[in-house]
Amino acid sequence: MSEQLTNGAAVDHVEHDGEDAGASAPEDGGKPRPSKVERLEHEGDIAADYLEELLDIADLDGDLDMDVEGDRASVQIGGADLSQLVGRNGEVLEALQELTRLAVYRETGERSRLMLDVGGHRAEQRTRLVAIAEKSIAAVRESGESVSLEPMSAFERKVVHDAVAAAGLTSESEGAEPKRYVVILPA
Repeated sequence: MSEQLTNGAAVDHVEHDGEDAGASAPEDGGKPRPSKVERLEHEGDIAADYLEELLDIADLDGDLDMDVEGDRASVQIGGADLSQLVGRNGEVLEALQELTRLAVYRETGERSRLMLDVGGHRAEQRTRLVAIAEKSIAAVRESGESVSLEPMSAFERKVVHDAVAAAGLTSESEGAEPKRYVVILPA
């Protein structure tokens, strides 16, 4: 069975013994708790509404696209020149993401791991970081010694950690914010 949502995405529901597998049984006899995907879609909707208001206030044109990627909601803002929403080295984007997460928290009462991208900045950043990680992984394998990278934001470190894990190696974050960095360890 498939349900059409307001944002155009279809969610498939698998039923077992007459119960919706995506929802847990109600503890208080009320409505069942929404599935994780439904909760993440709701987070994305709240975030999109918040960001749409912000764009209106700032008199900026942008198209919002909401999705669920893995275990987090994701919102992308695309359109004309949105570089002022990214800022130098993504500082404005990071702040905007945190404000959006706070807006979601205010509505849901639950901490959000929502990911925000503006003008494809994070997608480009992810591609660049994976290339850096792959080069560093090759250096670790060749030398047998650990490699320390430059300080990075939490998002950047997560991308590198994921690339290192996919390559079968381990990595650690060391140092204190804002100079926290990744160390890639030999096998």
